[in-house]
Amino acid sequence: MPDPGHHDMVDPLVRGAARLSRKDADRGPTRGLRAPRSRRHHLAEPARDDRAAALRKQPTDLLGTPLVLGAAPDHRHLNAGHVRDSRAVSEREAHGGTLVVGGGFAGSYVARCLGKRGATIVSPENSMLFTPLLPEAASGTLEPRHVVVPLRVMCPHAELVLGRATTIDFERTSVRAETIAGLVDLHYRDLVVALGSISRALPIPGLGDHALGFKSLADAIHLRNHVLRRLEAAEAASTDAHRQSELTFVFVGAGYAGVEALAELSDLVRDALRYYPALRQARQRWVLVDAAPKILPEIPTRLGDYAAEQLTRRGVEIRVETTLESVEEHAAHLSNGERVPTHTVVWTAGVKANPMLAHLGLPLDERGRVKVDETLRVEGHEHVWALGDGARVPNLATPGDFDPPTSQHALRQARRLAKNIAGDRQPYRYRMLGQVATLGRYKGIADVLGLRLTGFLGWFVTRGYHLYQLPLLSRKLRVVADWTTSLFFRRDIAELSMLGHPQRLGDG
Repeated sequence: MPDPGHHDMVDPLVRGAARLSRKDADRGPTRGLRAPRSRRHHLAEPARDDRAAALRKQPTDLLGTPLVLGAAPDHRHLNAGHVRDSRAVSEREAHGGTLVVGGGFAGSYVARCLGKRGATIVSPENSMLFTPLLPEAASGTLEPRHVVVPLRVMCPHAELVLGRATTIDFERTSVRAETIAGLVDLHYRDLVVALGSISRALPIPGLGDHALGFKSLADAIHLRNHVLRRLEAAEAASTDAHRQSELTFVFVGAGYAGVEALAELSDLVRDALRYYPALRQARQRWVLVDAAPKILPEIPTRLGDYAAEQLTRRGVEIRVETTLESVEEHAAHLSNGERVPTHTVVWTAGVKANPMLAHLGLPLDERGRVKVDETLRVEGHEHVWALGDGARVPNLATPGDFDPPTSQHALRQARRLAKNIAGDRQPYRYRMLGQVATLGRYKGIADVLGLRLTGFLGWFVTRGYHLYQLPLLSRKLRVVADWTTSLFFRRDIAELSMLGHPQRLGDG
């Protein structure tokens, strides 16, 4: 079932805004394996002194910013030493012969499904974000740590290398990775590319400077802090107009991400206002904008209409067949001529394949997704595979269509791919079980096996399915505990923007 962090690769809003801006929004043989040189779960081998010295001269933020990637189109150049680096490079074999590039939903599940065969995961983070629960983490219903799963626990037979892949040498069957210990060449028998997707942004004036994203856990935490800050600013506002702009929230994109995030955060604000005496009579304004003729276009019409009705009853202003034209510091301009005074614009208008894929020498389609066949094998490469949001995956159950970027499909792709790597190579075939979404507290919609549910029952089924998908019993219990607590207590309103920004020792 589609998760809130992912929806159609090309959102209707994207197509509409792209038309308005008149710009395009996007633009080898196997080898024998030596015995692994280290036990599973160890990081890359420690760098030699000369490499450590070189790293000290280049203090880059490896895990905080994307690396500049480069791959020579002629891989013989790599073998001949055409691509050089002043730092020493260590070499090692992928655990179990399988190298998984990307530790997101798709990549982590491949490693988990491989079981005792083992794998090496290259990921800039040591945890996997369970995106279906991201809206509840943003609203404070769930503790943010509970919507991420440690890769070392989720994949006990896999080895984790913390870093990023920079190049693939198909002739030497190796991947060069920038790790926290330096450069390392990881040799593989089977390579799995699962780099996922990023938020798809359009060249809309002011979007990058004044809008907020909703794709990662950092985005969710930042959005929650931002919304609570707006309440503080509204409490201190000296004029009604200023107070109204602080309490106006615009969400652009009415797919799963936008609808669920808006519903959860509106619940947070409603709960929080009881602690702000000056705001109890103040009017909140929530605006949902999308270029499509209706919200949630991916689901059956009856469920979409129900969702629209529920949001409208809660005072949400729905602007369909409308796009965002520009954003300024204190206002959003819409294509219908409306200027909305606001300090909060949330962009949830679709995703696109990770641009890192364009630097790895893989065959890509017009959307930047890796081309794979029906067995998830990358075209032209016998032992290279790809799946998830960054791959164009054909599905025999839906001939002529490719899988949408959802966690439901990524999980089924991972299960099939793990079996194909193990030798049981069969084409991927999966018919979607249904689609679910929450609409805030005790409200939801679900279309499961043709059975369409709304209200409390839809909400309950949605939560049950997400809990079923969440790996690890310990994580399931933590989430259930959070849900149970939320039944008896209102959401916490502590604003924690200071997290991750500690004061320097000695400063006053």
